[in-house]
Amino acid sequence: MWLSRPRGVPGAVWASHSGPTCLYDARPEDLLPRIAADIQREFQNLPVSAGSVTAQPSPHTLRGAETNFYAESVEQQFDITMFGQQVHVVATPVQYTWNYGDGTVFGPQSSMGGPLPQDRWGEKTRTSHAYGATGDFQVVLTTSFQGTYSVNNGPALPIPGQGQFSAPPQTISVWRSLTRNYADDCNTNPQGQGCPGSAR
Repeated sequence: MWLSRPRGVPGAVWASHSGPTCLYDARPEDLLPRIAADIQREFQNLPVSAGSVTAQPSPHTLRGAETNFYAESVEQQFDITMFGQQVHVVATPVQYTWNYGDGTVFGPQSSMGGPLPQDRWGEKTRTSHAYGATGDFQVVLTTSFQGTYSVNNGPALPIPGQGQFSAPPQTISVWRSLTRNYADDCNTNPQGQGCPGSAR
């Protein structure tokens, strides 16, 4: 607001002259392009949790059997400061990649899978895997997140590209099973193979 009063006049008061007027630098800097460029790099460095991995059955499964894997991942929000501006970031999981530890990689794809009732373990699912060898394998889930950001409570803007984050490896032990047919049971033949007290 611009005010004026006569100079050298005793008792003169300030009176409104003009305004309001906006004063700014002749070449003000637009920070949004700088924030947009840096937010792409900052996004990958945020402490985004990739989620957790569950295997059915676990921690042991059988060679040649379908082992169901599924992920649990949620939207996450972060508040950071860039160039003195308050930036709010929202990370939403959109795709999942499974590395089953035996050289097999599945994804990226949009399904995180889901749990099966115990009486259905062994069924093939979209995210299940059948191991062809025995041993311990490290299963790693990588989750791709799509992000948005807003500056000083402004509108949400998309972050170009996706951020990828990996969950800690989960060990799955793959065993083999042996099947034998018997003509009688342990009541009929207490010394039969696999019966309590049997030496065989």
